[in-house]
Amino acid sequence: MLEGMMADINFKEVILIVSVVAACYWNSLFCGFVFDDVSAILDNKDLHPSTPLKTLFQNDFWGTPMSEERSHKSYRPLTVLTFRLNYLLSELKPMSYHLLNTVFHAVVSVIFLKVCRLFLDKRSSVIAALLFAVHPIHTEAVTGVVGRAELLSSVFFLAAFLSYTKSKGPDNSIVWTPIALTVFLVAVATLCKEQGITVVGICCVYEVFVAQGYTLPLLCTVAGQFLRGKGSIPFSMLQTLIKLIVLMFSTLLLVVIRVQVIQSQLPVFTRFDNPAAVSPTPTRQLTFNYLLPVNAWLLLNPSELCCDWTMGTIPLIESFLDVRNLATFAFFCFLGALGIFSLRYPGDSSKTVLMALCLMALPFIPASNLFFPVGFVVAERVLYVPSMGFCILVAHGWQKISNKSVLKKLSWVCLSMVILTHALKTLHRNWDWESEYTLFMSALKVNKNNAKLWNNVGHALENEKNFDKALKYFLQATHVQPDDIGAHMNVGRTYKNLNRTKEAEASYMLAKSLMPQIIPGKKYAARIAPNHLNVYINLANLIRANESRLEEADQLYRQAISMRPDFKQAYISRGELLLKMNKPLKAKEAYLKALELDRNNADLWYNLAIVYIELKEPNEALKNFNRALELNPKHKLALFNSAILMQESGEVKLRPEARKRLLNYVNEEPQDANGYFNLGMLAMDDKKDSEAESWMKKAIKLQPDFRSALFNLALLYSQTAKELKALPILEELLKYYPDHTKGLILKGDILMNQKKDIPGAKKCFEKILEMDPTNVQGKHNLCVVYFEEKELLKAERCLVETLALAPHEEYIQRHLSIVRDRISSSGIVEQPLAPVDKTTGTEERDEIPSEDVKEKSSESRPPQILKANDNRNSKSNKQSTENADQDAPHKTTKDIKEIEKKRVAALKRLEEIERILNGE
Repeated sequence: MLEGMMADINFKEVILIVSVVAACYWNSLFCGFVFDDVSAILDNKDLHPSTPLKTLFQNDFWGTPMSEERSHKSYRPLTVLTFRLNYLLSELKPMSYHLLNTVFHAVVSVIFLKVCRLFLDKRSSVIAALLFAVHPIHTEAVTGVVGRAELLSSVFFLAAFLSYTKSKGPDNSIVWTPIALTVFLVAVATLCKEQGITVVGICCVYEVFVAQGYTLPLLCTVAGQFLRGKGSIPFSMLQTLIKLIVLMFSTLLLVVIRVQVIQSQLPVFTRFDNPAAVSPTPTRQLTFNYLLPVNAWLLLNPSELCCDWTMGTIPLIESFLDVRNLATFAFFCFLGALGIFSLRYPGDSSKTVLMALCLMALPFIPASNLFFPVGFVVAERVLYVPSMGFCILVAHGWQKISNKSVLKKLSWVCLSMVILTHALKTLHRNWDWESEYTLFMSALKVNKNNAKLWNNVGHALENEKNFDKALKYFLQATHVQPDDIGAHMNVGRTYKNLNRTKEAEASYMLAKSLMPQIIPGKKYAARIAPNHLNVYINLANLIRANESRLEEADQLYRQAISMRPDFKQAYISRGELLLKMNKPLKAKEAYLKALELDRNNADLWYNLAIVYIELKEPNEALKNFNRALELNPKHKLALFNSAILMQESGEVKLRPEARKRLLNYVNEEPQDANGYFNLGMLAMDDKKDSEAESWMKKAIKLQPDFRSALFNLALLYSQTAKELKALPILEELLKYYPDHTKGLILKGDILMNQKKDIPGAKKCFEKILEMDPTNVQGKHNLCVVYFEEKELLKAERCLVETLALAPHEEYIQRHLSIVRDRISSSGIVEQPLAPVDKTTGTEERDEIPSEDVKEKSSESRPPQILKANDNRNSKSNKQSTENADQDAPHKTTKDIKEIEKKRVAALKRLEEIERILNGE
């Protein structure tokens, strides 16, 4: 098929077109993801390989299920499929996305050259293709990644038309293969973007007025004769009618399927997206008709381009006396004159003008607001296909002028200037798309009456953590559009980020007061933007920081749910709050409800696992962690917390999987010391001392004051007869945490038993008793020091005091008895008493047994709910890139009980000590 399309195109012409496209768009490769790219690319899970391919055909362009009311209803699975291809090649590196867009634009330009050959001479068709390739109006479609929907749809749009032009055989016969191919290509174009279906109308016009050569007067004459019974319909016209019926039937079938896909629901738009759409008559009609000359002017003079034309960009026309109505009148007069000329008179010129008008008008109809409202006032990207008709008209007009010898040179000069200036404008315009800040600042230079632009500049600054400057832009948005709910929400969120909670609450309350009131009998959801309901979430998230206002916060969550029962985020936030309120069963209900709405959300399964931990159901928690990891194998918190859960279960068979998950976690989070620490703990459990030492050192290198890592590394050394290596580690630990009781005990034990530094050990035990005079372990070990210092009376008093603190501890009674025996038999050489580690309630020998005093990490991140945060509210960029709120930790599972064999080992040590004390 491609060879057939390229048959009349010179290879040099192709090189010229491709080179011009490359020259105009090379700098677009250095642009990032901006505006709608954030939702369509960065936040769209349909791009990830872990998402089943079938999901692409169930969700809209932004990754929202088509069945949900909040869905945008833009069904473009083939376009999303190309995004997924980019993701496979380079994940989220924008250069490959921009490169593929540029390639598609070059392909469209080359195919358009072929289409131009049908209506223009060789020279004029190249000029039309060049003008199309460089036109600045295309920067939004080419440099903005989401504009790929226009590019892909245009490829199949033009291919379908070229295929249809081959449906006329010899003797005016019908060739069905090109028609079947046309229908298929129309379906594919529609799966790239909805406007692809309009090529059927162009094919119909081409068939009647170009292929068959009819004119409007001729058709009227034949129809009049047939109706009066004075003649029959010619056979050629019958064949044309059959072809048109087939095309129209196919189109109707595609429309029916499309309606079924969107479940007979139009997307929800508000007056903020398109003010004229909700305006009364005649404001609505006057404004929508005025938008047509506005779009035509953008094609004619693309000097002031803007990425967002919503809200107050174009003021409403509320009166017939508005001077702008003259522009509408002049536009329709000019369009009508061209239409009459092209339909009334035969000849190549009229056919060219007619097809140019069709290419301009028919693809623009879905975005015109004339038949159904859309979510924007003007959008430059939707002019991508209509600009083809414009370029044909310009090239055709230039051809007429250049044929006159007087104007030939002037026409060439003017044409060269237009193409050159357009190319330079495109090159310059591409830099505006470099970042969100540059894009929205360039838009504000064109229009300062659009609150969304002020909001979006604020968002860009917010992403850079420049909250003070962002606040100024958000406040300006509220001044430009005082009833903009999203702007007040943005102000509230920024105040919160600046820790100005009172101002934040006031802004959220103001935004809440602007919400439409419930009207009995009318569907509430249809009158609000779904993201505006986030005001309830944001306000509740703010006030629940006050423990006395938790019920008030819960009421706000429930109010949001009552307004929109499918509001998933409200269930998630409420579940988190209910956990905070110690209502895990109700939290479980909230998360299960959210899972009914979205079973493929790994975060929801993770949160439900945390609920089961609170309910002390570790097996169910582990099942839900595993479900989260099935959906997202790189879910970092699920990897980490499920590994800890496995480790704490005490089941040896689970340790290899726990180790595997922790290794995956540190691969994802190489700078998190907690991952290495827990790998070290696992290695200690498995008696892999050298491996444990290595992991602990890595944790300490990343976090020098890692309390538990320092202590357990020292403990590891003491267990492996490397007590002297443990001392500098303990010194480091006590430098950061001078009140670390276990560290002091371990240090005192090593000093007394290995270094024979009795005074040093005495200081450690005395330090413990300064902090906690009732610490039995420290008190007993100090008694042992007195015994070693041969202060028998002092040791006796000390043991009496210790026994008073722990009257049921038999070892203290026995040691007191031994000391008293030594006092009464002063001639007998005293035997050493052993310091006791009361962590396990048993006596110990020279060293502290590792299985008894191993310390869990207090720094290690406890399982936490993935929280719902303040949401951005700018429909124009559909983004919700909030900062993760990590301030709600939840309790871990309790420490596992001692294993019986450890108790047995401790009892054996106790027997050995007693034999020594009795002089055996």
